[in-house]
Amino acid sequence: MSNVVNFNRARKARDKAGKKAKADENAVKFGRTKAEKSQDKATRDLATRKLDGHLRDTTGDDQDG
Repeated sequence: MSNVVNFNRARKARDKAGKKAKADENAVKFGRTKAEKSQDKATRDLATRKLDGHLRDTTGDDQDG
């Protein structure tokens, strides 16, 4: 005699395996650790502060005359 297969369970298991594979693929493609994210944020903040420090004041309050 052959084994009885529950098609509903087999379908759900197949779908779950497909979703797991897709999730693993996305984790490799887009996933970054918290340390990497915080390092990138710190780098962006530093660049913004440096850029803002080099801006010229164009309010016109310090003109003679």
